[in-house]
Amino acid sequence: MAVTIRGKALELPIVQGGMGIGVSLERLAGAVAALGGMGTLSAAFCGFREVDFSTNPREANLRALVRQIGRAKEIAKGAGLVAVNVMVAAAQYADSVRAALRAGVDAVVCGAGLPKDLPGLAAEVGNEDAALAPVVSGGRSAALICKLWDRRYGRVPDFVVVEGPLAGGHLGFSPEEAREAQAGRPRPLSALLAEVLESLAPFREKYGRDIPVFVAGGVKSGAELRRYMDQGAAGVQFATRFIATEECDASSGYKQALLDAEAEDVTIVQSPVGMPGRALRSPLIRRVEAGTQPKITRCDRCLAACDCKTAPYCISKALIAAVEGDWENGLFFCGANAGEVNTLSTVKEQMDQILNEWRTAP
Repeated sequence: MAVTIRGKALELPIVQGGMGIGVSLERLAGAVAALGGMGTLSAAFCGFREVDFSTNPREANLRALVRQIGRAKEIAKGAGLVAVNVMVAAAQYADSVRAALRAGVDAVVCGAGLPKDLPGLAAEVGNEDAALAPVVSGGRSAALICKLWDRRYGRVPDFVVVEGPLAGGHLGFSPEEAREAQAGRPRPLSALLAEVLESLAPFREKYGRDIPVFVAGGVKSGAELRRYMDQGAAGVQFATRFIATEECDASSGYKQALLDAEAEDVTIVQSPVGMPGRALRSPLIRRVEAGTQPKITRCDRCLAACDCKTAPYCISKALIAAVEGDWENGLFFCGANAGEVNTLSTVKEQMDQILNEWRTAP
């Protein structure tokens, strides 16, 4: 059942997805790792609680990231793996990767764009031990990143996360594909997994080692974990279900918003990142839909491609409002099955449930 990732053993085939801003920090990531899984912090504006965040957000983020990685590893006590998720679209992408690697993180996972230069950043820092992984939406993007890394750096990913259209947060699919998935017509994860496995085969052969693949996006149970593992996956990434845990770093208000949500409250939004996303239909989203959301008055340039003059809202402020439980002004990212999460639990209870379902699956 254990998976070897860059020479380190992941005892349980369970990855906790990175959730920002501030939803998965040291408490959640450390708790998942302590039980043998991969706990993932989100680097997105992770210094929002620092005293100098409003005046010096970039330094505050990097300082907080280093501290949070250290605390997560202390909580993990040598078990599991502690990873950090860094958005390629973030203005601080490269600096966050460097800071995480210097802090001794076990893995760097990058989504919201293809991390074409990730191995170069690791070499620059001199950290050859950390695992490097892209989040992809199918075989084409997996093959592209492998070809680039192979040609430029003589390296391929240490693992890959393939995220389907039912995932929460930013999606590597068109708005139409995301809405089709929300309407109950998603492209099957099994098909995406098969695509990615096929695209990785030549690189596994060339490098003489496995490239584990974890599937993500709409996975509900340990029974599905078993099914995907039978189809060739190394494991599964879960995210939304870990929000409703005591250890989750989000406020009780965020957790309650998730617990109160029904299936019809989950919608597709257009993010200033330039990608569609999945979130709860909060008052903020309703104002954006109605064209009544106030214009942005201040911009910290947190996203490389965001134009504050045309963006429908400030995503960093909306995500900070959400993690603090501000239902009126928050952007509450979640997976497609958020309406099925209705009980507050603990990380251990969630992990035990997944594993029990895995063991008893037919």
